[in-house]
Amino acid sequence: MTPLLAAAKIDGPEIDWAGLSPLIALIGGSILALLLGLFRARPVREFLVPFVALAAIGTALGLTIWQWDETKDLVAGAMRLDHLTLALTGIFCVAGIATVLLSWRHVAPRESAHGEYYALLLASLAGMVLLVGATDLVALFIGLELLSIPLYVLCATEMRREGSLESGLKYLIIGSVGSATLLFGSAFLYGAAGSTGFADIVKALGDQDIRDSALLLTGVGLLVVGLAFKASVAPFHMWTPDVYEGAPTPVTAFMAVATKAAAIGITIRLFDVALLPVSDIWQPALAILAAITIVVGNVGALGQSSLKRMLAYSGVAQAGYLLAGIVAATRGGVEATVFYLAAYTVMNLAAFAVITAQQGLRPDGDDLGAYRGLGVERPLLAWPLTLAMLGLAGFPLTAGFIGKFALIQASVEGGYTWLGVFIVIGSMISLGYYLKVVATMWMTESPEPAAPAPAGINPGTPPVLAGGSPEADAQGLRWEVACVAVVFGALTLAIGVYPQPLFELASDAAGAIAGLLS
Repeated sequence: MTPLLAAAKIDGPEIDWAGLSPLIALIGGSILALLLGLFRARPVREFLVPFVALAAIGTALGLTIWQWDETKDLVAGAMRLDHLTLALTGIFCVAGIATVLLSWRHVAPRESAHGEYYALLLASLAGMVLLVGATDLVALFIGLELLSIPLYVLCATEMRREGSLESGLKYLIIGSVGSATLLFGSAFLYGAAGSTGFADIVKALGDQDIRDSALLLTGVGLLVVGLAFKASVAPFHMWTPDVYEGAPTPVTAFMAVATKAAAIGITIRLFDVALLPVSDIWQPALAILAAITIVVGNVGALGQSSLKRMLAYSGVAQAGYLLAGIVAATRGGVEATVFYLAAYTVMNLAAFAVITAQQGLRPDGDDLGAYRGLGVERPLLAWPLTLAMLGLAGFPLTAGFIGKFALIQASVEGGYTWLGVFIVIGSMISLGYYLKVVATMWMTESPEPAAPAPAGINPGTPPVLAGGSPEADAQGLRWEVACVAVVFGALTLAIGVYPQPLFELASDAAGAIAGLLS
């Protein structure tokens, strides 16, 4: 028997290493960062490990660009390499590079061990790449879990701060509920269609009896709820403000942009591809959720004094805007969604970089009162935050204006004009809290200097001695954080003035599934 078993040939799926190369780079970087973190030498942990993380993400981004013109199935059809996957991978890599820069010399990696921190960050990025490329329900769930589990730990990496531990626990509990709901939805969909592959599901849904079955209706409903948890769609958003406020700010920035992009990306592929034949079932439900989300997010942000909580509610509203593009179920809708995802990433990273810088300068850096007079004292930080707020509000000549206009146009063309009206109304409400931040920075006087920031926020530098003095800028303002703020603030303006390159990228991404859309 043994010789027979030895002679037996087991045919596994063909592995396209080039197609999987961005994913391999992230996983390999994660392992290398973890191993290097075992060394006790401070230069290795505090400089070499972050550099390895940057190199891994940069390599993944380069490989993504290298594969740009490729379109193929991977791992026996479990994943799809196309412009949509690659465009979203590019967004993840940009967010990852910014997060590494914001995390360098921050207290969170030092308290949790540098190797583990950056290894978890890279592993979560790998999960995002797997998730948005998934064309099989099993691959979808594996990607979702690989994305989520590292984030549960990253939220709690400031282990000496109660808010961080609470944030990790809340995200673990709510995230687990969302994952379980999505898994049950996948099981029901498999029971109705008889397959986990998206292509087979599309074929099965050509049968009217399957489209009318209770199994399918239940599965679609549970899938909507499971993905709504991840994308912070109301009324499944209640975890978002507390988790965003409690998590270390670099982790919050990463979650706010990359996690939302991943959730929206797989929603595009699942609903506008696999479930497109039953769009009459899910389109009205998603449209209503989008409208509720826009209102709840914008109204909830109005009374917030914490900028991280305000941006959490703002992210809820932005999820509603993004859903509008998916609801349209047209090529224009997908194009507008991808464009706005990229614009939202740029604007949010600029805002969170400024918050990270302020928290390094003063202990109340998350409070709106800490930004009084910032325009006079630190214009290097005030201008990026101003551009980010105006962009998120949808002011002309910013990336947010172009993105919202595209989403409104897609809603009208897709037959959901009333949803476009909700986007306009939501943008008007948002002026009440975005402009409040701008007015606080430029139209109020600076308060008395705050108490010194806790030692260790900027390891290797003395504590900040005064909230607004030139000495504080020289000693407490981390140059890498300021660079992230300035670069992404400038991009917010640049995309608004000249959006054509980003529109071309979004058009390529939409073209990946254009054959199925109107």
